[in-house]
Amino acid sequence: MTEGIQTAVVGVSGYAGAELARLLLRHPQLRGRPPVFAGRPHEKLDGKESAHRGVPLVEIHPQLADNNGAGDLRLEPFSWELLAARGVEVLFLATPHEQSREWAPEALQRGLRVIDLSGAWRLHEQSNRAVYAFPDEGSQQALATQAQAVYGMPELHRSRIAGARLVANPGCFSTSVILALKPLAAAGLLDLHHGIVADAKSGVSGAGKAPTPRTHFMYAADNLSAYGVFSHRHTGELLEQIGLGAGEIVFTPHLLPIPRGILSTIYVRFKQAQTRAAVAQVYRDFYASCPMVRFHERTLPQIQHVLHTNYADIGFELDAGGMRAVIVSCLDNLLKGAAGQAVQNLNVALGWPESEGLA
Repeated sequence: MTEGIQTAVVGVSGYAGAELARLLLRHPQLRGRPPVFAGRPHEKLDGKESAHRGVPLVEIHPQLADNNGAGDLRLEPFSWELLAARGVEVLFLATPHEQSREWAPEALQRGLRVIDLSGAWRLHEQSNRAVYAFPDEGSQQALATQAQAVYGMPELHRSRIAGARLVANPGCFSTSVILALKPLAAAGLLDLHHGIVADAKSGVSGAGKAPTPRTHFMYAADNLSAYGVFSHRHTGELLEQIGLGAGEIVFTPHLLPIPRGILSTIYVRFKQAQTRAAVAQVYRDFYASCPMVRFHERTLPQIQHVLHTNYADIGFELDAGGMRAVIVSCLDNLLKGAAGQAVQNLNVALGWPESEGLA
């Protein structure tokens, strides 16, 4: 039964949390059942403590104000008792991974379905999780929770998401690169001996709402900088989901001086010469039933065309000999790279149309 589903969002104060609230408040299947918005303990919201009962949602995100009652919604102090009293069935965690590691296991024990936007449960290989240095790594509870987690990319794992109790929403960079490469890898076309280079660029919102020296206006404006070279947390997702060895891809993220959006430029070599028509057919076949992926036949995607949408746009160019290709993948890091994909996972999990409330 999916009638009258009650959702809750923890971590609404961030950029992705704001987008998640906007999408859920306007979701056709959730009319009349707005999410419960719960604040993390000691969370500061523009100088206010979330523990001060009932901070109005529109004080945190004025853009969510409308004439349909959003102004009456409040961010309440988080407690399991609150969720139980409100009949919450689906819990969105837009929280730091440390918090999700703590709360996801208990939510599962309490019978909730969890969609986690953090990196807490995305990685199944211990060697890939090492970058997070989880203090509970190897514990019985962590291993049991990880075993229930399904990587939340519907284009790859739609059937498993439908029955999952814990959906681990992918990273934004990961989504752009995986969607670009998975069809070619699955078709066995890539020459992995020569390796793959993924050069990805993201707007400043990808770094989160908490200010840092790197996201300060005087640093980010009129600048382009690389970071996380050979050490970015999303690398493990690429290895696991595409099926690559650690030495078969070089992934380098960059910070763009724009608010939002990702453009990934990916360089690959094929095992044997390909035609443009053959490569295009691989993409068309792989994404034939995927409403949130748009394949560009004749042009390369641009960030401006995906902003404020849940689409991932993919295009490519082939060299004259047919042995090399440059693939360009674009998405909005706060939507298809975060909140939009989380709602897409909700739709799949509950048997609703996959693009409901998104297209």
